[in-house]
Amino acid sequence: MTAIHIEHASKRFGTVAAVEDFSLAVEDGEFLVLLGPSGCGKTTTLRMVAGFLDVTSGTIRIGERDVTRLPPHRRNIGFVFQNYALFPHLSVHENVAFGLRRRKVADAERDKRVNEALALVKLEGYGARLPRELSGGQQQRVAIARALAIKPDVLLLDEPLSNLDARLRHDVRQELRRLQKLSGITTVMVTHDQDEAMSVGDRLVVMNNGRIEQVGTPQVLYREPATRFVASFVGRGNFLSGKPADDLGSFVTASGLTIAAANLQRDHDTLLVRPENISMERAGMTGANCFPATVEVATFLGSSFETTLRLANGDLLAAVAPGSRATGATDWCAGDSVTARIDPQAASGLHAGSASNGTDKNDGRNNVPAA
Repeated sequence: MTAIHIEHASKRFGTVAAVEDFSLAVEDGEFLVLLGPSGCGKTTTLRMVAGFLDVTSGTIRIGERDVTRLPPHRRNIGFVFQNYALFPHLSVHENVAFGLRRRKVADAERDKRVNEALALVKLEGYGARLPRELSGGQQQRVAIARALAIKPDVLLLDEPLSNLDARLRHDVRQELRRLQKLSGITTVMVTHDQDEAMSVGDRLVVMNNGRIEQVGTPQVLYREPATRFVASFVGRGNFLSGKPADDLGSFVTASGLTIAAANLQRDHDTLLVRPENISMERAGMTGANCFPATVEVATFLGSSFETTLRLANGDLLAAVAPGSRATGATDWCAGDSVTARIDPQAASGLHAGSASNGTDKNDGRNNVPAA
């Protein structure tokens, strides 16, 4: 297994900074995901690690080797492209063997490694087929087998699931996680899909405008986002502008609500409340953080209701309520009068601005918060 160290890497296209002062260490055997919106610099970063793009400044090391100025074929990386890049005229076996042929691996060893790679991705018996005879998920696994057959030091994945439909994407990302843990290879993946990132990544790197907003485990980024950008990109949230009360025990919103909250600092200017941390009861419940509301929209999703609540003062809140009969769930409808209760332990203060580049303090690898 091999670690990756990126130190102060930047990439400029003319006067445009695509990536700026990017520093990150990827541990041996780690599955790290670069996450962010289109244009944030995540794919540029991945391509700099692969050697497809030269860095403008900074260094990149794979293991003990400084690969900053090495061409891709001398970095010993496996790369899976977004469109898989399979050769349509070659069989599955020949596609997987392509990199081995380029390395002049002997025939017997080449066939052995191709068969091992196909077995790893559960495609034994598919070697004679052409790519057009495979499903999208099978083509993706062939691309992964080809990348692994050369026994790379690291595996790089550029949005490998984006061409799959929603159901297949869910199944294949679980398979991808299995393959990575089974092989133990250090892996970096790029995606803009937060569910995909949280389901496979040991750690996530949220990027924005070519810089790192925050690094951490999925649990830490979801429960302890450093900025409003991270909170809005990793999960859904209600963002209430205002300021903490003098005793830091509650938050006073710009619309005049006073909401008890456990996680406040003097300079916080936004309160984050996740929809699942708002419980809904029939009208009449009183107490701390209980607010009369009316259901404006109620969408049944099987296991849950996604609702939009309008509070008495006119504020709108998104809330998620259980949908299963086994939990005694209520069937909510538009127009219902309810009491919305905000969990004070789960209401968190935020800074609206961006974090400094490379925020990874308390990234959660050794102290994942309890559920």
